Amino acid sequence: MSETAAKKNGFQRLFAKRGMGQVITVFFGLIALCLVFYFINPNFLSERNIQNLLRQIAPYLIISIGQGYVLITGNIDLSIGSVIGMSAMISATLMTAGVDPWLATIITIIPCVATGLLNGFLIATCRLPPFIGTLGTMTIARGVAQLVNGNMNTDAIGTTAEGWRSFFYYGKTISVFNTFWIALALWAAFNFLLSRTRTGRHIYAVGSNAEAAKLSGVSVASKTTIAYTVSAFCACVVGLIVCAQAGMGAMDAGTGYEMYAVAASVIGGISTLGGQGILLGNIVGASVWGAMYNGLSLVGAPVAWRNIVVGIIVVLSVLIDVILRGNSMIRLRIRAGARKKI
Repeated sequence: MSETAAKKNGFQRLFAKRGMGQVITVFFGLIALCLVFYFINPNFLSERNIQNLLRQIAPYLIISIGQGYVLITGNIDLSIGSVIGMSAMISATLMTAGVDPWLATIITIIPCVATGLLNGFLIATCRLPPFIGTLGTMTIARGVAQLVNGNMNTDAIGTTAEGWRSFFYYGKTISVFNTFWIALALWAAFNFLLSRTRTGRHIYAVGSNAEAAKLSGVSVASKTTIAYTVSAFCACVVGLIVCAQAGMGAMDAGTGYEMYAVAASVIGGISTLGGQGILLGNIVGASVWGAMYNGLSLVGAPVAWRNIVVGIIVVLSVLIDVILRGNSMIRLRIRAGARKKI
């Protein structure tokens, strides 16, 4: 085999990977977006703004990892934003009460993960529609966030938490904010689980065809629960980052983040219909999201227009996904019909 043929086969294998074509396409779109903002305002690609941009992208990437797991199973998680708020409020309340920041972190993880387990139980075992089940837990988690400190935002978490705040938000490692490294570490771990393990293959199988997966011996309930637990854990981490950034707990923290998670996942190629997409796309999707928001801020776009652009992108991304998946299903049915005739 010639070197040219080997390279060609290598590119073919690359594009044949599930969702890789869209990842590469969106990556070039990201480059174009960055160039547009650079020409409008050269400060967009300044060293300082790139540092801030990486830190802004990190929370979007983290929550999109969790939502990506859930979307691949063919479900959705609307409770993400409220779990972020619950995480920020519980951790801040504990720290203002004198609890060691790292112990407060461990304690905070427990109710957040429990929310993910509850989501999995309601949807996979009780067979509630994902929209209804996670809408209920969304309301519950937000209620906990409001009640944990007596329906008030917390006071400042104090100087004893400076090291903790540095770890989650303000500190740097190799000249890059720690928030970015946390996001990258979580992505590497959960990408390995999804792409290199039997659990990951089963999660894809559940999203592709839950009944067929069940007949093949896959535990649909356990894999769905794993996906929701990953989502809740990722939301918990973002809640800790939000708390570290603000230095306090706010009851409305995380509002709207469920939309950010869906947008970053879908832009990166994860299908809302389940069974398709790779977490590599979440890096690109979160980068597009962060670059767009950062760029619009730099060019002075009002918040209202930023929200309008965000909403349009979400709708178009999901619409394109539905159309493409619908066309794929039509082609498969035509091929199946042709085989039967033969």
